[in-house]
Amino acid sequence: MTDVKPLALDVDGTFLKTDMLFECFWAGLGTAPVATLLAVLRNFNRPAKLKAELAEIAPIRTDLLPVNPDVADLALRSRMAGREVVLASASDHRLVERLATEYGLSPQVFASDGTINLKGPTKVEALVEAYGERGFDYAGDSSADLPVWERAENALVVGHMATARALSATGQNVVEYPGGWKWKALLKAFRPHQWVKNVLLFLAMIAAHRFDLETLVPILWGIVAFSAAASSIYIVNDLLDLEADRLHPTKRNRPFASGDVPIVVGMAAFVALALVAIGISAALNWAFFGVILLYMGTSLAYSLRFKRMRWVDIATLAGLYTIRVIAGATAGEVYVSIYMLIFIFPIFVTLGCVKRLTELTLATSDEPLPGRGYSRRDRNDLLNVANLGAFGALLIFFLYSISDQGQELYPTTWILWIAMFPMAWWLIRMVLLGWSGKQDYDPIVFAMRDKFGIGLLMITLSLMFWAAGLWAEWFGM
Repeated sequence: MTDVKPLALDVDGTFLKTDMLFECFWAGLGTAPVATLLAVLRNFNRPAKLKAELAEIAPIRTDLLPVNPDVADLALRSRMAGREVVLASASDHRLVERLATEYGLSPQVFASDGTINLKGPTKVEALVEAYGERGFDYAGDSSADLPVWERAENALVVGHMATARALSATGQNVVEYPGGWKWKALLKAFRPHQWVKNVLLFLAMIAAHRFDLETLVPILWGIVAFSAAASSIYIVNDLLDLEADRLHPTKRNRPFASGDVPIVVGMAAFVALALVAIGISAALNWAFFGVILLYMGTSLAYSLRFKRMRWVDIATLAGLYTIRVIAGATAGEVYVSIYMLIFIFPIFVTLGCVKRLTELTLATSDEPLPGRGYSRRDRNDLLNVANLGAFGALLIFFLYSISDQGQELYPTTWILWIAMFPMAWWLIRMVLLGWSGKQDYDPIVFAMRDKFGIGLLMITLSLMFWAAGLWAEWFGM
């Protein structure tokens, strides 16, 4: 490989581990969804114009985009050797020019200009006109780059091994570089550890003392549906939060933010998971189908708008947790009392505040959290609301214990009152751990791993079973 001829680098999937068109699309959905969707509808068959409009609607920070380390290292070594390194991309020229400037590459770039989509044959004609037949080396990552590789001196193939072998068979000089993505990384984007939240679907069954297979089996299917629905929304949330995640100390390692999984793969996974969730829910019953649509719609609204609104985001989070409880009731066709819903909502408000308290405590600056409406000055307000939520939940629990329905299900009322002590301990402990930054970023996930906290919850549940007379019924105690 000669050092005299310039090195032309494709951008999307080659120099970058992402695609700037999809980056702009999702950034636009997060900031100006209507304008973004209209731009797509107007220019669906005019890719160059679409890229220009999306780049205008949602300018992205190209300095945060994940770079392919092997290709970046090649570019650096080539520059240090005095070789011209140019970017040749189908992305909009403004983004490509900015990227070239940020990485000290040649100011001359080859890119789409709003009229011409610089891809495939169009790209190769531009490069041949500038450097001559076989007057350059070219690095690319897809079959669309075949026309360019065929007329380059050397073909640098990133993560497309079948194409590399085919090119080698024609006598072309080929150098292979690692690329692509792995299923394990995509599974990580599903956040399977978050599926533990769906144990909330069991709550209505437990509260109604319905411990039979006719109730359990549909709830288990409901958990599968909710897990698929939740994972589909997590993917959307990650795609909307790409820039914010890249500014976060730990979230920057998420599969889409880091470039480990292409955005287009995430979009396909979202559709597949959503179809699984909707299909299972429709097969169970129409009430559950309606609840899961409500959950997905509310979650999308949260991802698009509500999570950036102070206090609205916490109320929405609490609502999403509460919907899981309602989903369990509809899946198992179990009656859920208004007392129960009023009781659990303030608990989830408390946990929503704990989530934000943890993030603020672990934040490294006084600036507002990326993509959120809170900064460290809000910690005291969040603590106060968390405490009010805990107090409200305990008060409602007490009122339920002396209500007609409560006394019918839990005839030994004084034992139910004792259960309030470990419950209060658990709530206060969760708030204090969030205040001191000793929690996970998600309090529900933390609660399911916290052995001491699980012990408190088990004591609470055992006392409630005792108050209901279930121990005596089951074991003659």
